[in-house]
Formats: sequence, structure tokens, C-alpha cells
Amino acid sequence: MLNLTGLSVLIGYIIVSVITIVSIIQILRNRKRYGTELNMYLNVATIFNGGIIFSTFFLFSILFYISDELSIFLWKGSIITGFISLIINAIIYSFFKKYRKVQSFPFLYLAMMFGLLIGILLLPGSIELSIQLPDPIPLFLGDPSLVTYYFDIFTGIIIILFQLTVIMYIFYISLRIHLEFKNKAESLPLVINSIIYFLPTFMYILYIVTQTPIYRELYISLIWITYFAVDIVLIAKPELFFILPNKIYAVNIYHKSGILLYSYKFQKESEFQDDSKIWGNVLVGLNYILSEFTEKSDKIELIKTKNSDILVLYENKGGYAVMISTNKKNAIVEDLSQKFSEEFGEKYNTELNEIQDLNKIINVAEFDETKNLIEKTFQLYL
Repeated sequence: MLNLTGLSVLIGYIIVSVITIVSIIQILRNRKRYGTELNMYLNVATIFNGGIIFSTFFLFSILFYISDELSIFLWKGSIITGFISLIINAIIYSFFKKYRKVQSFPFLYLAMMFGLLIGILLLPGSIELSIQLPDPIPLFLGDPSLVTYYFDIFTGIIIILFQLTVIMYIFYISLRIHLEFKNKAESLPLVINSIIYFLPTFMYILYIVTQTPIYRELYISLIWITYFAVDIVLIAKPELFFILPNKIYAVNIYHKSGILLYSYKFQKESEFQDDSKIWGNVLVGLNYILSEFTEKSDKIELIKTKNSDILVLYENKGGYAVMISTNKKNAIVEDLSQKFSEEFGEKYNTELNEIQDLNKIINVAEFDETKNLIEKTFQLYL
């Protein structure tokens, strides 16, 4: 018979499934807002794995029964998919710190722990099932408190160590980003989410240690609340995925004659300074870049250095080129750069037309208000 706890778990599963599907649709429809395809797919993977696959394994393992073997298989499936969600989340957080940079530690350690977990779960007796009902056990149990899964000591230790490592790593990364990031309001959701992640983890550890079903039910309730909070952040603040891991170092605007019309540096970045020796060669080749003001299709649009990408946008009509240096080119940076280039051409249309003649004296002071346009367009990176 379905009791209040079983009904709550069933309703929670339905709500989480619906929210997960809606969130995935929203992310796919607005994929460009997540900076890169990789960021978008990682987020879709983690919420689909957690909200659908993990939740389904978990629900069927505590509310339905066909055989001991199948129930234990479903419970082990929930553990494995829960591990996968944590690993994907850790990767996402590592990308917040540095784009596409996965640190050797703790990921080698997590890979080792994941391998150990798979090996132990394949052993008989690693997890045992107890159902407090006489035979024949019905298909629908209704009361999850009647179902208890017992972990052997090695399985329990590996699960606890793995979860604590991931949660501490996520909190460490989010706290470092928050302390280093200028706009604290933008990075604060990361810290809050990392703290929220700790609550269900603590409940799961209590369940492993005490084998008391109430902690398991509290765990699934809290993890679903966490999924809901993450989905809200993913939909409401997708800019986190390009503001935090991406940096714009400088914007330079050159006239086709080679004269620098305006230059704006966002901040002093050590990575960008490391490339300063390369910039001499870049500027030597500037005349060649500016000679690209033709109709040919194979123009140089990207210059790659050790630690940065330099986007080059040509405006044949206005006779200028915009060079934007960033740590990593992505769709968001490209869109903002194109928007800025177009608005610059519109704002200074008269001035640019007057200096189409290369013999004309150029007064760069006329372009001083470009600073306001840059700060307006790239305000999220300031």
C-alpha cells in the first residue's frame, strides 16, 4: 500500500522528470548562450543523467520489486549514475576556473575510485537487500522504508571518499573563483550551489553508516531540490558559462592605413603578458592583415598564440579592422565582437568616411568615446 513517503517520492520523481525535460529543451534552444557546444552538452548530460537516469534507477529500486537480483542491479545503477553526475559536475566546475583545463588531481584519483567502485559492485555480496515483507512480495512496494540496502565496508568507504572528494573540490573551485572574480554577484551562485550539494551528500553518508532508510529518503529529496536549483541557474544565468571561464584582454581598432584608432585593455593578465613577445611579430604582420581589405574569401580571421586567441574582424565599407584578444574564442565572444564592430561603424560613420583617403590626416582623438561603447558591449567581462 502506498504510504505518504512513497507518494512523496513518486510525486517528486514526476516533478523532477518534467523539470529536467523542460530544462534540456531550453538549453538546446538557447545553446549559443552557453559559450561553447562543449559546455552546453556537458550541462545537458549532467541534468539528463541525474534527473532521468539516476532518478529512475533510484525510484524503481525502492518502490518496485521483481526479484532481489533486479532490485540490487537497479540500486547499483543508481550509485554508478550518481558517480557519473558528480564527475561531470566536477569537470564543469573545473572549466569555470580554466576553459577546457581538467586538472590531473583530483581527476586521476576520481578515475581510480570510479574503477574501484565498478570492480567492487561486480562482486557478489558488495550490496545486499532486505525487504520487510512476507513472501510473495508484491510488484509495487509502496513504502520505501520497508526496503534497505546494506553496503559492505569496502563499498561504503569508496562511496564516502568519492563523494567527499568531489564535494570538497567543487566547493574549493567555486570559492577560489568567487574570491578572484571582480563581480561577486555573478560568481555567488556557484558558491551557493556547492554548499547545497553538501546537504544530500551528508544524508547519503549517514545512510551508508547507519543503514537507516529515512536518511536515504532525505537524500533523494535534497538531491532533487539541488537538481531544481541547478536547473534554475542553467536557464536563468547561462552567462556564467562564458563569463567565468573566458577573459577578454584587449580590443584594438586599426585603420586600413595601419594607424591605431583606439586601444582598450580590460585588465593585466599574466597569460596575456606571457604572449607579449609574440605581439611584436603580430604587429609586424599588421600591414599584411590590413591589406586583406579585399573581397577575397580567405581572409585571416584568427591569430593563435600560446595563451590567447586574437579575433580579426574586417569592415571593408568603413575601412577598419577590429582585433580582439581573448583566452579562448567561442560563439559568445564572436557574437559580441561582431556586434561591437557594427556599432562602432554606425557611431563613427561620418568620421570613417572622411578618412577613406589614405592621404587624409587622421585625428584619433575623434574616437575617444569608443571606450563607452566597448564597456557597454563587453560589460560582463569588466
